[in-house]
Order: sequence, then C-alpha cells, then structure tokens
Amino acid sequence: MARTVHCDIVSAEQEIFSGSVETLVAPGSYGDLGIMPGHAALLTTLEPGPVRVVKEGGEEEFIFVSGGFLEVQPHRVTVLANTATRAKDLDEEAAVKAQEHAKELLAHQNPDIDYTRATAELAEAMARLRTLQQFRDKK
Repeated sequence: MARTVHCDIVSAEQEIFSGSVETLVAPGSYGDLGIMPGHAALLTTLEPGPVRVVKEGGEEEFIFVSGGFLEVQPHRVTVLANTATRAKDLDEEAAVKAQEHAKELLAHQNPDIDYTRATAELAEAMARLRTLQQFRDKK
C-alpha cells in the first residue's frame, strides 16, 4: 500500500495546498475525520475548523477552512473549502474581535438580530482561534 496520497486544498479564491500527504485530519460535520492512504471513498461536508496535513516526510501544516466539502478517492483527497487560510496567516486579533462581537449580539434579546448568523459567526471565530492554538502547540 502507498504511504502517501495526493491532496488538494482549494477555495474559490485560490489553491492553498497541493502535494503528497501521509495523513489529513479535517473537521467533518459529525466530528474530525482522519484520512490516510487506502481510505474508503467518501464525500462529506466540513465544518469551520482546522485541517491538519502531515506532508510526506512528517512536516505538519495547519489550514483553517470555513466549511466546504471533503472528497476521498482511491489516490486523491480533495478539500473544497468555502474559504481557506494557512494558520500562520490568520489574524488572531480580528478573530478575537469577531468572537466578542458575536457574543455581544447573542447576549441581547433584540428582534432585529439574526441569531442564526450571529451563532455561525461565533462558531467560525472560535474555529479560527482553535486553528491558531493547534498551530502554536505544534511549533
């Protein structure tokens, strides 16, 4: 069995990663998914969160995705993200501000507030911060 599988991580704006990987861990709708060479074919949605890529040779890279799809084929893994950003390029201050703003919106009982959107913004901000934390923990 092959020790690696080809992986592409793309968003509408750019291709963020393309190469051989030993493993990939992505935030699936029902929990984190670990993908290794030889994994069964799969198509699933992704939640906002970190995608951890272990490249050929063991180097790790963390990429934040705001949601999207994960497709696993016999020799290829594809992440089609709504947006994707390398963890090293994330703006922690902006994520903290977005988290605080969403929490403020949710704390008020105002009929003019779209609580579904505020909840989604809070989840995305928290996922950005989780990605940054995992990136720092591995350094």
